Amino acid sequence: MLEVILKKDIYKLGDRGQVVKVADGYARNFLYPQKLAIPVTKGSLKQLEEMRSAALREAVRLRGDAEKQAAALEGVVVRIVARAGQKDQLFGSVTNRQIAAALAEQGIAIDRHRIDLKTPLRVVGDYDIPIRFYKDVETTVKVEVRAEGREDEPLTPEEEPDAAAAQAEAAEEAAGAAESDGAATEG
Repeated sequence: MLEVILKKDIYKLGDRGQVVKVADGYARNFLYPQKLAIPVTKGSLKQLEEMRSAALREAVRLRGDAEKQAAALEGVVVRIVARAGQKDQLFGSVTNRQIAAALAEQGIAIDRHRIDLKTPLRVVGDYDIPIRFYKDVETTVKVEVRAEGREDEPLTPEEEPDAAAAQAEAAEEAAGAAESDGAATEG
């Protein structure tokens, strides 16, 4: 393990100016070439206080910007129309890239990496998707996924709760199909 000083905030690793322990290869092959960290030395430890004060000033600015963006997204609804089968199963999926593009069409520019979509949406329905702007500044956007040709049909109350269940069921079916394919090729 190697101790490094982070030059930028790295999600799930640490904040700018923080001393963290990382694997040697991670530091050599990723952090150092990307200029995201510097090795801990006597000289770099002296610069650490300056880096921390600069990081604090920048964090205050970034938090303010993130709160403004989050406030601008309050109540925003995104409608995405996709091809779907009879049981409202999409032929593809809706990803964070498509959500970002739909937001851009509404005049709201959001980096797709900020959209915290755990798995792609594969079923017609309404979803609340979180968008992470800064460490603890988050908001949600309502995403309405509708079937092509049936965009204006409202979801019936019985269909809406089943959207998440249908998506989970489709994921289980896909996993089961993958297992059965694996078993068929072994025998």
